[in-house]
Amino acid sequence: MKINHLARINILKLNPYQSARKLGGKGNIWLNANEAPTSFTYINKNYNNLNRYPDCQPKTIIRNYASYAGVQPDQILVSRGADEGIELLMRAFCEPNKDAIIFCPPTYGMYNICAETLGIKRHIIPSIANTNWQLDLPAINLKLKNVKLIYICNPNNPTGNIINQYDIKKLLHLINNRALLIIDEAYIDFCLHASLVSWLSKFSNLVILRTLSKAFALAGLRCGFTIANAEIIKLLLKVITPYPLPSLVIDIAEQALTKKGLSQTNKRINTINKNRNYLAQELTKCPCIKQVFPSVSNYILIKVYPQYEVFKKLWNMGIILRDQSKQLGLSNCIRITIGTYQECKYVANILQQLNTT
Repeated sequence: MKINHLARINILKLNPYQSARKLGGKGNIWLNANEAPTSFTYINKNYNNLNRYPDCQPKTIIRNYASYAGVQPDQILVSRGADEGIELLMRAFCEPNKDAIIFCPPTYGMYNICAETLGIKRHIIPSIANTNWQLDLPAINLKLKNVKLIYICNPNNPTGNIINQYDIKKLLHLINNRALLIIDEAYIDFCLHASLVSWLSKFSNLVILRTLSKAFALAGLRCGFTIANAEIIKLLLKVITPYPLPSLVIDIAEQALTKKGLSQTNKRINTINKNRNYLAQELTKCPCIKQVFPSVSNYILIKVYPQYEVFKKLWNMGIILRDQSKQLGLSNCIRITIGTYQECKYVANILQQLNTT
């Protein structure tokens, strides 16, 4: 039986998001998914309670993350990664086939995919490459009709840059009472000084997305947070699933947010930042690399000379990077996740020796 005729037209036309795992690869150096290079061991304490449903919003996780982020517990929603937060905001605020979102490529692809899946219109406003991918505020201003949500990734993925805070503040005033501004801070733990979470008391239309996937080294856990004023959180609670986090996820997330867990995370952040700075310096010595873009996150974007076939050659060596060439404005660009010091040194040595033959 053929069933495609039963599917929604927009789903039939949808080009799905290509995650690192979907793209595959075979190797022993995985630097393509912005994951932490090492993990920390946790003890499962809830294995005897799996016959019971977990809390929808686990109080200990919310209380501890609120303390970490510097907000009140009623300003936190916990979900299946920040990805679920991206979608929940669209479901709560956007009328399909009427309202629109704005996002600014090159950036994280799930803003586009979620909107397309839900039948929400998309206004794509490219960031300005010659200003290190900053916002094009005049272009955004021209496209605000029927826009309910604007998604800004900060630090931006895959470029690694921080968005100018003056521009963000100007945008918040521009859209006041008209739309929400969602700042995706998935990578902010590597540069906490740039977080905008303290602005929540000043701007009722500001929303922050966070995750345990990156700096907390828990990508496999799928635990994220939406941080906003309590009125927004109440609306999101209306559309979230009854039990978004499995009991085992709750257990480990609680441990990660203890004093001991936070100490481990801070050490990890310091190590990754040191490795990033080392790798960035070494990459400037590679003849195959045209440009190394500045980054404050756990990845570096490089622009390579195509004749070196960098991505293909390293892929064949078992060094799996992330090709960004199909992203708007990123032809011949590759993103490298920051690995261990040994991995960074090895990759840098390979790239320094790469030739065109």
